[in-house]
Amino acid sequence: MKIENVVASAAVDAEIDLDKIAATLDNAEYEPEQFPGLVLRLTKPKAAILVFSSGKMVCTGSKEIKTVKVAIAETLKQIRK
Repeated sequence: MKIENVVASAAVDAEIDLDKIAATLDNAEYEPEQFPGLVLRLTKPKAAILVFSSGKMVCTGSKEIKTVKVAIAETLKQIRK
């Protein structure tokens, strides 16, 4: 068996201003007319995080659970700035 992709969800107990994050972070893609979530592409660790205004997040693109935890922590650090 080979794990190709780990998908995880997380949430913060707060509304998130996706417009502000999109304007602030170079690695963020946000087109609300196409998709309601902001896509945050991380390089270290390599992962994509979907961030929703409700505070919910979905992490994908990682092959290990420990990498997902690091990716979520990095995302929280970036969006709290």
